[in-house]
Amino acid sequence: MSQQQHTWRHRLAAGLEAWRFGFVLAVFLAVAGVLAWRLVGLHVVDQEFLRRQGDVRTIRVEAVDAHRGMITDRYGEPLAVSTPVQTIWANPSEMDPDDPRLANAARLLELNEAELRQRIREYASRRFIYVQRKMQPSVARQVMDLRIPGLYSRREYQRFYPAGEVTAHVVGFTNIDEHGQEGMELSYDDWLEGVPGAKRVLRDNRGRTISDLSLIRDASPGRDLELSIDLRLQYLAYRELKAVVTAHNAKGGTLVMLDVSTGEVLAMVNQQSYNPNDRSQLSPDRLRNKAITDLFEPGSPMKPIAMAAALESGHYSVSSTIDTSPGFRRFGRFTIRDSRNYGVIDMTTIIAKSSNVGISRIANDLGGDVIRDLYYRLGLGQATGIGFPGEAVGVLPAPPRWRPVEEATLSYGYGLSVNALQLAQAYMVLANGGVRYPLSLLKLDQSPAGDRVLSEHVTEQIRGMLQTVVEHGTGRRAQPVLYSAGGKTGTVHLVGQGGYEDSEYKAIFAGMAPIDNPRIVTVVAVDAPQAGEYYGGEVAAPVFARVMSDALRLLNVKPELELGEAVSEPAAAGERG
Repeated sequence: MSQQQHTWRHRLAAGLEAWRFGFVLAVFLAVAGVLAWRLVGLHVVDQEFLRRQGDVRTIRVEAVDAHRGMITDRYGEPLAVSTPVQTIWANPSEMDPDDPRLANAARLLELNEAELRQRIREYASRRFIYVQRKMQPSVARQVMDLRIPGLYSRREYQRFYPAGEVTAHVVGFTNIDEHGQEGMELSYDDWLEGVPGAKRVLRDNRGRTISDLSLIRDASPGRDLELSIDLRLQYLAYRELKAVVTAHNAKGGTLVMLDVSTGEVLAMVNQQSYNPNDRSQLSPDRLRNKAITDLFEPGSPMKPIAMAAALESGHYSVSSTIDTSPGFRRFGRFTIRDSRNYGVIDMTTIIAKSSNVGISRIANDLGGDVIRDLYYRLGLGQATGIGFPGEAVGVLPAPPRWRPVEEATLSYGYGLSVNALQLAQAYMVLANGGVRYPLSLLKLDQSPAGDRVLSEHVTEQIRGMLQTVVEHGTGRRAQPVLYSAGGKTGTVHLVGQGGYEDSEYKAIFAGMAPIDNPRIVTVVAVDAPQAGEYYGGEVAAPVFARVMSDALRLLNVKPELELGEAVSEPAAAGERG
């Protein structure tokens, strides 16, 4: 290669190197200029941008809890309230699983120390876990006084039920997040539930709240719910029902009490019950409000209603007589029996002695459709409209053609199914002169509009018959102290997987008081009493007497009887209903 070529190449390489240097320097200066311009712009021209970016990293929107509405009885006594509590939570990414202070925290929180440390290790990448929810504020303060990095507390609300198991089946309960799960808590969840608010808070780089900045939206508390329940009567009913279930070693029981003039539920209790404040050992079979969800064949308490259909038809009067000899009737392989041969008896005696033969003869004469129509008008075979979750409608048969045995059994309460509330509603119509009101578990501010489904004259005659049941019929033990009453006993076979159980019965009494101007209707049903007695007149009727005596006194109803008149002889054997 010539000297001239070598020199030329050297100069070219030097030029390229100088050009690259200049290019890189120019790019660097341009980038530096852009950055400098941007810095000047952010700090001098557009200062709001940095402020916004800082806010994005430090300002958060936090929920403001809204407490749930209170549930009260008709006089404002609290049945369900929300109380402020504290929840302990943790940011595991800030915590040291080996921090010795965790031992004291676990002790105060009643947690296993090893499990707590393991959770912190396991969720070390997370920024939030619950440690202990809804605890006493005093204990939460002791935990926070330990000053463990990454451990925080916040206020929440916890549902408390002052009446406990007494109102459990009506009120129900909520879950840990205060959403209704059973009873009125579930039915009126949207009404009771509050709307959370929101606020802006300033947090540091560890997620800790430094201060509240502004309120975005106020929390809107839930609305209160006023029930029709009278807590005094509820306690009374619960006490007496629990006593009879225990005394007779029964499987359970139900009691419903209605205001005759409004259809309001004044008391509704079941056995077995549960404590909604402590559900650690709660079993599903105790959750059902059996007064509404459980169906049964009502038996003899339907006889007065079938008798009302007979009187309404015009074919029978109170003085009509029926020959019940020889004390039984056969329908093919089925036999209907009375406890003994009553011979020729009038309408009142059929009810007082609870004659299956007498009422079945009337039913076969009237026809099944006539009796079924009145049952339906009184609310059987349809929803009560009470709006309670899990309500069972029951069965009211309507065959295209009635067989004589179906007409007969329908008249004394077999072949159909009802719940206790439906039975109480039917007796409410008999008690108030023939008007059917929609039932309500909410306190009514004004008298409801009802439908007349039976004449006042017929219901007055039926109430006279029901009074004889208590005075000298199968329900003598149902006589309240100082008050007149009327009602009907019932003893029905319980239904098992294989059909009717031979040795298990439901003892029933449905009645009203005072009989001349009824104020309250009460239905008592006791499942499978095992202590010898099992008739409705022996087991359920005494509960009715005790409950009505005290309930009428609490409601300031003037006594009608002298003390001596209020004591009745027990029903004779064979007339126990």
